[in-house]
Amino acid sequence: MLSLLVVAVFSTIARPADPPAPAKLFAQDNLVAWCIVPFDAKKRGPAARVEVLQTLGFKKYAYDWRGEHLPTFDAEVALLKKAKIELTAVWFPADLGPDAQTLLAVIKKHDVKPQLWVTSGEPAGGDRAAKVRAAAKTIKPIAEEAAKLGCRVALYNHGGWFGEPENQIAMIEALKLKNVGIVYNLHHGHEHFDTFPELLKRMKPHLLALNLNGSVRGGDKVGKKIMPLGTGELDVKLLGQIRDSGYTGPIGIIGHTQDDVAERLADNLDGLRWLLPQLEGKDAGTMPDYRTWKP
Repeated sequence: MLSLLVVAVFSTIARPADPPAPAKLFAQDNLVAWCIVPFDAKKRGPAARVEVLQTLGFKKYAYDWRGEHLPTFDAEVALLKKAKIELTAVWFPADLGPDAQTLLAVIKKHDVKPQLWVTSGEPAGGDRAAKVRAAAKTIKPIAEEAAKLGCRVALYNHGGWFGEPENQIAMIEALKLKNVGIVYNLHHGHEHFDTFPELLKRMKPHLLALNLNGSVRGGDKVGKKIMPLGTGELDVKLLGQIRDSGYTGPIGIIGHTQDDVAERLADNLDGLRWLLPQLEGKDAGTMPDYRTWKP
């Protein structure tokens, strides 16, 4: 009897964890703070930034940067580890030049495994197939270096040819590398709203992260490209489509304005909490009183 009990306990411990349930997709510990380094009216440094993440309850963080921030990246990663905040992703150049080497050295030093979020322009000349081959050639050495550190590369939709998910999927298929996928951004996807469910279905086998935004139809053309969650007419619909897709990876919450980034992140968190009951058809009460946005 005792031996059976031991086997049962061991089996429970050894069994791989089940993937996150859809209900947990938008839970606080699955949310990633993104676009908060160069986008901050208070121009916080690493320590103050980590304090914001802790205060707002973020357990995951994606690091974007400009050249002036790279000298403190090492210190920032050390602070994140001390605070037990995961470095989920790092904005990464489309080459292996000096900036890339600085990032890779810090990643290796601290033995962290962030996704490397890469974007690029449209390759010159040729038909689509030639462009796919050229873009894949650019990504390949980055992916190979990432693999040495146990990291994955995520192709980032930032508009243009490279940002089209169909082209990204073609690049991934051409590369045939297991550590290359996609990070999708709603604030760069206004032209995809009408076909979003089908697009999600195509991307899902490759989707490593998905970043939310308050979504207004045609908002990128009328000064409403980046809006707090809850202020977009399409927010409930798009969140429902994400939930129903079966995607279970990280969910990004963006700053990406020149407001106080702590206030902008708080606005997005408030907006998300207000939206979630609506996904179940429930009354969510009045819209949040946003700090960085007024109707």
